[in-house]
Amino acid sequence: MRLPTALQTMPLTHATFRLPASARRFLPFLLWWPMVGRATLKHDLIAGLTGAIVVLPQGVAFATIAGMPPEYGLYAGMLPAVIAALFGSSWHLVSGPTTAASIVLFSVLSPHAEPGSAAFVQNALTLTFMVGAIQLGLGLARLGALINFISHSVVIGFTAGAAILIATSQVKHFFGIELPRGSSFADSWGAVIARAAEIDPYIFGVAGFTLGLGVLTQRLAKRLPYMIVAMLGGSLLSVALKAFGGPGAASISTVGALPGALPPLSSPQFTLGAFQDLATAALAVSLLALTEAVSIARALAVRSGQHIDGNQELVGQGLSNLFGSFFSSYVATGSFNRSGLNYAAGAKTPMASILASLLLVAIVLLVAPLAAYLPNAAMAGVLFLVAWGLIDFHHIRQILRAGHEETIIFGATFLATLLHNLEMAILLGVFLSLGFYLSRTSRPRVLSRVPDSRGERRKFVSDPALPECPQLKIVRIDGSLFFGAVSHVQEQLRALEAEQPGQKHLVIVASGINFIDLAGAEFLAQEARLRRAAGGDLWLIRVKPQVRETLENGGYLDYIGADHLFEGKSEAFAHIYARLDREVCRRCDKRIFRECAAPAIQTRTVVPLLPAAAHS
Repeated sequence: MRLPTALQTMPLTHATFRLPASARRFLPFLLWWPMVGRATLKHDLIAGLTGAIVVLPQGVAFATIAGMPPEYGLYAGMLPAVIAALFGSSWHLVSGPTTAASIVLFSVLSPHAEPGSAAFVQNALTLTFMVGAIQLGLGLARLGALINFISHSVVIGFTAGAAILIATSQVKHFFGIELPRGSSFADSWGAVIARAAEIDPYIFGVAGFTLGLGVLTQRLAKRLPYMIVAMLGGSLLSVALKAFGGPGAASISTVGALPGALPPLSSPQFTLGAFQDLATAALAVSLLALTEAVSIARALAVRSGQHIDGNQELVGQGLSNLFGSFFSSYVATGSFNRSGLNYAAGAKTPMASILASLLLVAIVLLVAPLAAYLPNAAMAGVLFLVAWGLIDFHHIRQILRAGHEETIIFGATFLATLLHNLEMAILLGVFLSLGFYLSRTSRPRVLSRVPDSRGERRKFVSDPALPECPQLKIVRIDGSLFFGAVSHVQEQLRALEAEQPGQKHLVIVASGINFIDLAGAEFLAQEARLRRAAGGDLWLIRVKPQVRETLENGGYLDYIGADHLFEGKSEAFAHIYARLDREVCRRCDKRIFRECAAPAIQTRTVVPLLPAAAHS
């Protein structure tokens, strides 16, 4: 099915398709498949080709880090990426081998077998199957809502930090400085500064030329695939330097020839002993991989305006690892640099990831030897360009202007990403976000409300300069009234009572109370008893249905009084006015209500305090 031409030119977030819920859940690719057309395929093919080229050196490097034979890194970038694209929800997430997953895999499996051995590979495949099963189970259990606990500031901080780490990982290839494996952010850039005299001019020249060419192409020739142009330009410069640059140019290393073979069929070890030995490791790797994949998907969704279904993302990642374990793939998850590259290269649909996998297969089978001409320095230049594009300076400025809480969350996540690890950074950001959220929700606003006698309608406002009724206190509570907030609200009411001891009657405008628990209901019942014991009373206006239901079900409405809950202000104040002390009203000089006029007081006529049209 083809979309109309008009829809093909629209942003993908504006195109929606009605499908049964079961189809969306089990066949999610039906949502975006109608979007695929000539216009999107052009962009997806360019992004896919770029991604296929980038995954060549990365797959080999990641497999080495994981203790696996080099070709297994390429296998992990084939079938898992296709499955994740078909059954996930993100349009830009690219699954495959990653640094974090590779490091964790090596850490948890090296005590069980010698890295690189047949036993190690067998354990890796078994672990991959178990990881897939756990991820799929979490997705089917609808636990993807956990993504909602990753706030916008966490995502932006994580993205910026990860972008810098991407650039940091390429420092040795960009400057030609040898660094120990696993060098930290500080160690890597410290080495560049301390050993500036050792920077290889040939390597730095190729990397800098690639980066500059990519920037110029992006700005001056927007229709061209700037990343591919940059890589080709860097490769040609490398060839020229090696031909005419003298012996020094020999230091320019290349990706090197890669084995040309399809991933062979494999089988995890389905024994109780293997599952028991790897159970703890599988759980740890599963959570890490899910955190990485979902966070990356969320980060890219912020940039693209897409909605991410966390449950579907878990299903996609689970299926990719389940199937991958039978095709010689070790643990695959969302790759930040390849996903960022995919988005930056102009991918429009998940077809870009599928095409990248197919092109990777073609490259491995047909042109793998040509990878010997692709310099690592050119790859470093392209990834520097990607890293810069992933830093969302616009949203960072917004966060810094928003307030200290969001700034703290962003800053802590950003620094933790640089100085610790991605997973700890995300967890820290989530805990800080929850902490600030609980702090805010436990302190709902308690606003004093008074009629504005300066206006014809006498709307209720919060203005301390306006006079109040000496007998009646009106407050509006904005926020949930739950166990964590009761103490704060009590303190606020007692403080107001101390300021005006004569205000024994209390009206609570409850339209801002969206939720109430038993502690909140008990507080209202207690407040009603205290007010009545002091000669006053408690009334509630505009109580929401869910709040009223809680009061009724818990029996608290019996203490408050069903006749003390009102839908509108006119009705409420007509009732309340009759309960006020007329002698106090007679002596009062505030005259803030219409009913406070002398004739009304003298005749004791009950008139509504406010017209029906008045609103708070």
